[in-house]
Amino acid sequence: MLGDINKRIHFFSQSLNIPLKDRKKFKSFLGYILRVEGKSLNLINFIFCSDDELRKLNKDFLKHDYYTDILTFDLSENKKNITADIYISIDRTKENAKIFAVSFSKELHRVMIHGILHLCGYKDKKNSDIKKIRKAEDKYLTKYFK
Repeated sequence: MLGDINKRIHFFSQSLNIPLKDRKKFKSFLGYILRVEGKSLNLINFIFCSDDELRKLNKDFLKHDYYTDILTFDLSENKKNITADIYISIDRTKENAKIFAVSFSKELHRVMIHGILHLCGYKDKKNSDIKKIRKAEDKYLTKYFK
């Protein structure tokens, strides 16, 4: 199963150093989250980019003209079997790590889990939704880093 997960979750970056250690273990953990949340995995691509690149995508696809740390594009043909592209701004993630006084590595893991949770149906527009997704992020981060 682990080998299967490693073929279904990919990391891409253009000349950015992504300090994501033990990638196989984290891919397996992301697969675990999907299973716990009642989903199966087809394919997920994590694309790490700059603030400017992600802002352009945010503007072009969502008509939002502001910086964000993550954009999750659910490409699934059905809601149970997940296919997605998840774009993450390394610049914004580094900035958020400073703001929240956590390591860049921990914030990067949080943002990636956040994207997975969106694919599982979690929202973050209303305050009540934000509380739910933050609680789930914290639960999974604690489990991963124990």
